[in-house]
Amino acid sequence: MAIGFGVLCLRYVAVAGLAALTFYTWRRERHIETKIQPRWPRAADYQREIGYSLLTFAVFTTTGFAVLNGPLQPYHHLYHDVSEYGWTWFIVSIPLVLVLHDTWFYWAHRLMHHRLLYRRVHLVHHRSINPTPWASFAFHPLEAVVEAGGILFQAFLLPLHPGTLAIAMLIMTLYNVYGHLGWELYPRGFAAHSIGRFFNTSVSHNQHHAQAKNNYALYFLWWDRWCGTLDPEYEAEFERVAVRRAEAVGPKSVEV
Repeated sequence: MAIGFGVLCLRYVAVAGLAALTFYTWRRERHIETKIQPRWPRAADYQREIGYSLLTFAVFTTTGFAVLNGPLQPYHHLYHDVSEYGWTWFIVSIPLVLVLHDTWFYWAHRLMHHRLLYRRVHLVHHRSINPTPWASFAFHPLEAVVEAGGILFQAFLLPLHPGTLAIAMLIMTLYNVYGHLGWELYPRGFAAHSIGRFFNTSVSHNQHHAQAKNNYALYFLWWDRWCGTLDPEYEAEFERVAVRRAEAVGPKSVEV
């Protein structure tokens, strides 16, 4: 378990740390005008986010070990030899895991906003009204158990190679950090594009943190669009942020 905990911590420090160093240190003064919320978090916010994230990784490690090596071990479908199912399934299973994880995340996230759970559990994450990359895993321990389940339950539905889960969790970390970045990276027009309109963005998740409602997705926006939980001002806000960035960086910006 110690190795698993160490891997999760190192990945978090590498991805969130690089994002924080790039956007909150190197670019701090030059690009404040392009930040989604043009103000800086406090030092206490960083400390809280990092502290809860480390606790989350301890919960992830413990939950994963208990589920995959405990009484339920005979029922999961993890396999270790790629040749058992072939490379085609290995590759196809990665986006499939992401789609299933996104579905789990959307509905679990909406549930966390129920009045009986929000203040008791989910409020820990929403203390980051102006989130930073360090907030990406800042969960209450009970929410961390639910988040761990978003990946673990799939091993009981599908034959999955540990490499598939490792790649999916790396993508999850990258996209989660991007969602909490505080800056938008996609170009102008992306939110309204026929393809881009179904991808979650940093603007979308930043709206969620600022308002504590709507925009419950992780990777994709189809559940929010289908269920009417996408902020009605999302696309307009995305364009406002993208235009502000384009004006700040000059004519090199590219439209979709």
